[in-house]
Amino acid sequence: MATRHLARSIVLQSLYEWDFSGRKRDLVEIVQRNMNEFGPGINEPEFVWKMVKGVIDHIADIDQIISKSAIEWPFEQIAIIDRNVLRIGVYELLYVNHEEVPYKVAINEAIELGKNYGGVNSGKFINGVLGTIYKQLEQVESSRNNLK
Repeated sequence: MATRHLARSIVLQSLYEWDFSGRKRDLVEIVQRNMNEFGPGINEPEFVWKMVKGVIDHIADIDQIISKSAIEWPFEQIAIIDRNVLRIGVYELLYVNHEEVPYKVAINEAIELGKNYGGVNSGKFINGVLGTIYKQLEQVESSRNNLK
């Protein structure tokens, strides 16, 4: 398994456990335990910490974007695992250097996480939501380019 995919899996497992506990458990402790258990040979531990911090720092905005993009599903009714996969995907779409993680890589990684950890339809659901967000980003970037 590629190291960044493993890193994303650790981030997902950690966010899931934290979210499942009602955000009452110490997320740093959860992440460290998961890194020790599932990623002892990971060569970019800073990638895990950067992603966790980024998701948490922007969680209110990320959750609002998910809510607006998944209009058929009230946010609270989105499965916890899918919700956290979407958080990772939206974070990578909006806040990561796209030379480091291109849009399509962020979407594909999220879909794979959904397929691996979610339900039967998680991959399709995640693809639909992130696809909607990506199209909106393309429109914004196109508008900006037209103004130049």
